[in-house]
Amino acid sequence: MKTNLIKTHDIDAAYKEFDFTDIAKKYQDDGTKYCFDALEGRIVTGYMIKLACFRHLRDLQRQGNDDFPYTYETTEADKLLRFARICPNVDTGEPTQLMPWQKFILCMLFGWRNANGGKRFSRAIVSVGRGQGKTYLMAILTAYSYFIESFGLSNQDYLVTSINFKQTNKLLGYIKSMMKQIIQNEPFKSLANETELGLHSDQVIMKANNNVLRAISAESGQYDSFHFTTAIFDEIGEIETRDAVSKIVSGQVKVPNRQFVQISTAYPNPSVPFREDQRIMQQAMEDDDNRDADTYLCLVWSQDSLDEVFQPETWGKSNPLLDLEQERDNLMKGLMDKRDSDLLSGNLADFQVKNMNCWLLADSNSFLDLTDIENAVVDEFDIKGKRVYVGLDASMFSDNTAIGFVYPYVSEDGSQKWHIEQHSFIPWQQAGSLEAKMEQDGVNYRDLETKGYCTITSHPQGLINPEEVYRWFCEYVEDNQLDVVFFGYDAMGVSKLIKALESNTSFPLMPIRQRTSELKDPTKFLQTLFIEGNITRLDDEIMRKALINAVIKEDNIGIQVDKMKSTYKIDVVDALIDAFYDGMYAFEDYAITNNPTWKVEHMSQEAVLNWLKNPDSGLLEEY
Repeated sequence: MKTNLIKTHDIDAAYKEFDFTDIAKKYQDDGTKYCFDALEGRIVTGYMIKLACFRHLRDLQRQGNDDFPYTYETTEADKLLRFARICPNVDTGEPTQLMPWQKFILCMLFGWRNANGGKRFSRAIVSVGRGQGKTYLMAILTAYSYFIESFGLSNQDYLVTSINFKQTNKLLGYIKSMMKQIIQNEPFKSLANETELGLHSDQVIMKANNNVLRAISAESGQYDSFHFTTAIFDEIGEIETRDAVSKIVSGQVKVPNRQFVQISTAYPNPSVPFREDQRIMQQAMEDDDNRDADTYLCLVWSQDSLDEVFQPETWGKSNPLLDLEQERDNLMKGLMDKRDSDLLSGNLADFQVKNMNCWLLADSNSFLDLTDIENAVVDEFDIKGKRVYVGLDASMFSDNTAIGFVYPYVSEDGSQKWHIEQHSFIPWQQAGSLEAKMEQDGVNYRDLETKGYCTITSHPQGLINPEEVYRWFCEYVEDNQLDVVFFGYDAMGVSKLIKALESNTSFPLMPIRQRTSELKDPTKFLQTLFIEGNITRLDDEIMRKALINAVIKEDNIGIQVDKMKSTYKIDVVDALIDAFYDGMYAFEDYAITNNPTWKVEHMSQEAVLNWLKNPDSGLLEEY
């Protein structure tokens, strides 16, 4: 039975389709129990955790399959949980009894093993609301890996890292405090003596075997030459590029039993790699029969809807500590006070991001809401033979050149819709290399080029080549038999490309002054289409980032889009707004496409002949 939840998101129905009776009898461990409690509704959990639980149960069923070389070893999970019982909470000096959700995390990380006996999940995402005790959990994980997993091994590297030196040092300090108390008792006291354990300001080292736990900040980025057995990255949600992650992961490639754990709450910028990986993993888990992401774990405690900000009974989805009876009242009061305070100050988004663990565009000037951007995605759209409105945003220095396409269409229910697509041309001269450009923009242009969303310039110096843009556009229009009814471009950007189009094509070119008085109407129209759900787009990362990066700039005349930072790319949005300059009138009686003269000019010879013979043309009447 195939299960795909990408469209329905109906995890409860999917769970009921399978018989997990044998699994429930065979597996009585804490991790599996938590999954049944979540899916049976005995505890409050959100969609993402239910999805992870469903994945676990289905994986238990597919053990032994040829395409699934993994097993769930409850004994490995139990070792870690037993170790956790002696780990003191630094704040109290006493071990804290783990809650079911915390045991679930540890069971997933260490219980699943690969064919060689090593950990199945070489990468993991763990995300939960603020103040849920993730530092304590992280310290347990680090101490276990360093003390237990390293036993009998030498020259092993371990890593704790965070955004900057201060945060990283604080994390290491917490772990060292825990270790100091652990080694007061046997057998760890003897282990510390035998290995000549040293707790230093920037690292922990076993001098006898050279096993080192290092604290390196993302700010320094000095991960090269290390091969970390276990790496833990705290607050990775604030990191805007993949540079640090790629250095850590590339160093782990040949390390057996490796694991890279990324821990964070949500942050105001939803275009960061941590959020993008969550999105990718959600789709991978929803496609239950797809094995592409079998070594990547994703555990996200978050609210399912921003509306739940007014439903405190649901807050356990992002704040699982609320299930702890002795802490519930105090924590709930704190959350309610924070919610009410942010509501009064007009900054409710801060509560939704930090405490509800929701990704949204928290900037009050954001052009679009993240949910509206993501809800507009469709799997495919047939553009063959369609009429299209085109907009061009030509490159300035490091900017991309973007062509926006707007396709008006009528949906199956008869409503008027607009489909948008784009194609970007990528220069790299200013960045120095394509790799630097990809790192700077946070976009894998090589991958997106293979998907048809962009063209990396062929110019030897990395500049935009107008001839290449012109040739691509003409071939694209011809190959897809597009009827270009409008081509809008920046009136100040009369380039070689526009000159070539004027001289060699009959496309209806329209210069548009890039000022608020000209752009306010198409800008507002595009915004409204997203809000009302009357627009569709493909799952194109270049367009997604541009829509996320766009903010509203307002003056006495109206609104216009701008970017949050100078390095952010919104070229695609600018191109689409130029296309909507006329495209927003596509269904109006006075639209150019509804003009009889224009219709005749765009007919084939056969269509013209048929039109002339049609009594409705008015040409057969006698005078």
